[in-house]
Amino acid sequence: MDKNVGGYDRIGRFVIGGVLLVAGIAGYAGMLRVAVGPLPQALLALILVLIGAILLVTGYSQKCPINSLLGLNTHESRSR
Repeated sequence: MDKNVGGYDRIGRFVIGGVLLVAGIAGYAGMLRVAVGPLPQALLALILVLIGAILLVTGYSQKCPINSLLGLNTHESRSR
């Protein structure tokens, strides 16, 4: 798979992914309330961690399968 994540898309993935990851960890530890009730709290916290981790990995690797499926490419190729 070719690189298809770059520019502001990549920066946004790092920022939003980091925030979601920290919020999910804090929610799971009970330091941040993300849902009402113990089971929804833990479940939503784990979902936030998963989404945050996915965004960070796709930002770091600059490869996103969803962008590929949709035909989106925000990565500028340096070899012209």
